[in-house]
Amino acid sequence: MKLLSLEVENFRGYKDATKITFGDLTTLIGRNDIGKSTILEALEIFFNNDTVKIEQADANVFSQSTTVKITCEFSEHTEEIVLDSESSTTLKTEFLLTDQNTLKIQKLFDCSKKTPSCEVFIIANHPSLTGADNLLELKEKDLRDKVKSLGLDVSLKGNPRMRKAIWQHFPDLQLKETTIPVSKPKEDSKRIWEKIEILLPMFAIFQSDRASKDSDGEVQNPLKGAVATAIAEAQTQIAEIEQMVREKSEEIAKLTHHALKQIDPNLAESLEPKFSPPAPSKWANLFSLSMETNGNIALNKRGSGVRRMILVSFFKAEAERKLLSNSKSNVIYAIEEPETSQHPSNQKILINSFKDLAVNENSQVILTTHSPGLASDLPTESIRFVSSSSIGATPNIEVGVDVFDKVADTLGLVPDSRVKVLIFVEGPTDVQALKCLSKAIHMDDQQSPNLETDERFAFVVSGGATLKHWVTKNYLGNLGLTEFHLYDNDVATYQDTVNQVNGRNDNRGSFATLTAKHEIESYLHSGAILEAFGFEIEVADHPNDITGTVPKEFAKSFAEHHNRPNIPSEGTAKKKLAESAFPKMTAAWIDERDAEGEVRGWFRRLRAMAEQA
Repeated sequence: MKLLSLEVENFRGYKDATKITFGDLTTLIGRNDIGKSTILEALEIFFNNDTVKIEQADANVFSQSTTVKITCEFSEHTEEIVLDSESSTTLKTEFLLTDQNTLKIQKLFDCSKKTPSCEVFIIANHPSLTGADNLLELKEKDLRDKVKSLGLDVSLKGNPRMRKAIWQHFPDLQLKETTIPVSKPKEDSKRIWEKIEILLPMFAIFQSDRASKDSDGEVQNPLKGAVATAIAEAQTQIAEIEQMVREKSEEIAKLTHHALKQIDPNLAESLEPKFSPPAPSKWANLFSLSMETNGNIALNKRGSGVRRMILVSFFKAEAERKLLSNSKSNVIYAIEEPETSQHPSNQKILINSFKDLAVNENSQVILTTHSPGLASDLPTESIRFVSSSSIGATPNIEVGVDVFDKVADTLGLVPDSRVKVLIFVEGPTDVQALKCLSKAIHMDDQQSPNLETDERFAFVVSGGATLKHWVTKNYLGNLGLTEFHLYDNDVATYQDTVNQVNGRNDNRGSFATLTAKHEIESYLHSGAILEAFGFEIEVADHPNDITGTVPKEFAKSFAEHHNRPNIPSEGTAKKKLAESAFPKMTAAWIDERDAEGEVRGWFRRLRAMAEQA
């Protein structure tokens, strides 16, 4: 279950209902004090109401209403929800999804009170037909009576079963968007909400620095997110514990109730045991994790740069762990201004960690930033531009290619005039591979360019443009830059791209080619893989079957070598080879794998392009 969108209304600066969509990686960009952090804090209030709590002053000051609305929409949850030992159901069966099969949950906070209260609703495409519209609010006895009155042939045990039979009885349920209350004790609607709440993603927020106080220790400590992650991954065990406690406590309650009947039957008749498990957010509050530095100095007492360095390390480690795990938990990491107090090299590490986390199917990352250095390397599809026309006006949230010029202007992104040649490749692992190969050749031939350090060259990842590359292509492109395109030989349609580039006759010497071998990984030497990972695989030049490609063969051997039941994906395998095997390549190994000198030819052409530009 992933977060698809958030809508806030009457919350701080967002007087009017404002919706923002989310992907695996979402970046909020805008000037200071424009409303970026408000989005993250609205999510924290929705999921936890802990690190940031809803307050009386959070209602918009220009509004007559004191009710704050925070609505989140999630991708469809198709698994069964077990209500008790005899009943299971699904959200779709209960008509608790929208007409788009999404789950939409709205929380209303009454900020007229000193401590705002909260009501929860599910907005769904629900039956409105009289007699079929309030079944979730009916007790088991009432459902039995309705089943009998309709003469339905269905077991009188299990509320979901009886509701389904009643709904199936009517030819037209008159489905329409309905706001269904689920937080107040109303039979199964409340019980279903308790189950849904457990299934929602865990939300971990990392705020930008603020005054260091003892009370901020947990807020400042990025390892609090580790606790949230661990809790998310232990939901099965937590559910088992809750079920065991429920059964034991209900057993004791029944014995107590039986004893009370013998003492005072009238009083016993008016009492009914009701078990309420703790809210998911309460579990995380039961545990704490701290990290002391040298001299037993608490982490929150160290400088902001040190604390943020721990954040860098946490995300890098979590990215690597997530990519290798088979976790079924969903975690949303929300990071406010991650560039704060960080050296540019550490910002690069952060960016890569965010991208790695977002690739995992069970993770989402939400960032806020106004740093050109951080934003320029983020995917363009992740950008959400936050702006406002005037003081007091509800901020606008824009997405799409039409906003990139505004973003570039806001952040001060400008073209790099040092760039002479644009190198177009398919993906980020191709960038790493080419940089490593060029470095190895450069160590053998100083005249050959080292793409790691030579500022005359800039990469354009065709499979997923970044904001920086958008700026480069649109502004530097107007200056007539030479282009070098290199694509793997594993996709037939790439030849069309090569032909188009070579057929331009742009008088700049632009050039495109496919690798002679199957893909860039086919140029790896088995010795580099052995040196990097401790095992060897056969590296074929032209595999007859795609099942024999280097990344796939590596993935299988990696799983066997580490005794892991799950084979890494091809994308993960490519990433590992790019990060660890390609840096081990030497000029001698390149020549051994490429007797025709194709690789050296790439860099000779690039050198000539840069010199002629």
